[in-house]
Amino acid sequence: MKCHIVVREYARLSVGAPGPKAIPSLDHACVSASAFAYFCKLMATFKKNGAVLFQLENQTCLKLDNYVGILSTPCGTVIEILPKHTEDTSGAARDTSRQILIKMLSVALELPARTATQAALACWQLPLQEWVMQQFVLELASLTRRGLRFDYRIEESEQRFLRGQLDVAKQMRQPPARRHMFALRHDVFLPDNAENRLLKSALLIVCSYTRHSTTWRDAHELAGLFASIPACANVAQDMRSWRNTRLMSHYRAVRPWCELVLGQQMPVALSGVTQGLSLLFPMERLFERYVEHHLQARMIGTGYHIKRQAASQYLCKLGKRAMFLLKPDMLLKKGEKVCMVLDAKWKLLSSQAQSNKYGLQQSDFYQMFAYGHKYLSGMGEMMLIYPKTTAFAGKLDRFEYAPDLGLWAVGFDLERDEIEFPPACTLLDQLKPYYA
Repeated sequence: MKCHIVVREYARLSVGAPGPKAIPSLDHACVSASAFAYFCKLMATFKKNGAVLFQLENQTCLKLDNYVGILSTPCGTVIEILPKHTEDTSGAARDTSRQILIKMLSVALELPARTATQAALACWQLPLQEWVMQQFVLELASLTRRGLRFDYRIEESEQRFLRGQLDVAKQMRQPPARRHMFALRHDVFLPDNAENRLLKSALLIVCSYTRHSTTWRDAHELAGLFASIPACANVAQDMRSWRNTRLMSHYRAVRPWCELVLGQQMPVALSGVTQGLSLLFPMERLFERYVEHHLQARMIGTGYHIKRQAASQYLCKLGKRAMFLLKPDMLLKKGEKVCMVLDAKWKLLSSQAQSNKYGLQQSDFYQMFAYGHKYLSGMGEMMLIYPKTTAFAGKLDRFEYAPDLGLWAVGFDLERDEIEFPPACTLLDQLKPYYA
């Protein structure tokens, strides 16, 4: 029996059944002993790959890190991990978090834009994995209406009759007892290619794990069309063989969804066999990519552009050897001139917590100080971009490193996709109309 649990970043997972008075929460959930053991094994796998998925607090409690997405266990437990963009734990906050995550995944994975329309997001309140499987089935149905790709494949066989081309060399080596058999070589027009095998494998996963009636019905109807096509024996090898030629152009829309269902978009490879659909993404990378996408779109016509992941400056030199590469998230440039350094941070701030420095990290300010001196030569403006929340409206004053070098901490509204520009930031005055 499958168990679906919805939590968010930094939630705690305890082993055992919840008590009779326990209230489900986005910050705490109870899982079975088998699921807990699987997560402990998964935690060790992630650490070997240099990532932290869980933190073991004690023998019966795990704390999630900043990964979001879906985790499926062999025992049937499905953990849906949502972004923590607010302190609210109500059902409305859960639905909003899910819609925000879907939008960010659509941008970060460059999924078709029509799947992330506001109307579609407003009515979608089912789990994240159901959304992925539904979109895959919709794109696959559109593909089949245009027709599957068939390819010619050479087959060699022995028959009692002539078909295709006679393999003269093999025929001459036939023993006298088999002279009545013809060695043949002929072409067969089949849909058995890497692309169709991948789609068949993804479709089998959807048929097995979807619980949405419409998706289940459509997936099983499509399964009949793929009945003659074998599933993948090696997903990674077939994915590398996926063709992007003109004749395969109608396959491009379904590819990202196929990769998601088959787990090829995982940031860290998992060893062993996972059951069902598992997708994990680092939240800070999603937020960075999402902010960069919207900033880049709004620079059109302004003369400015965004340079992503610049890597041209080093912190210091040892003799002639440069050391410690500096890679800011974004540079705001006009032509070749660097006008501003921008960095996106997925952290919740509070405008009222002055005693705690509003939740700002000293290490982030050291990092921006180095960016300012190396990329702006110590003169200019920089910006740290945080998610906008009810506690942080993005209206902090300018932080001054020096009279000519300043830093702004601003909020990005994830629901409206807008940045709260500080009114005193004169450099961005000419960009404000494009955000209106």
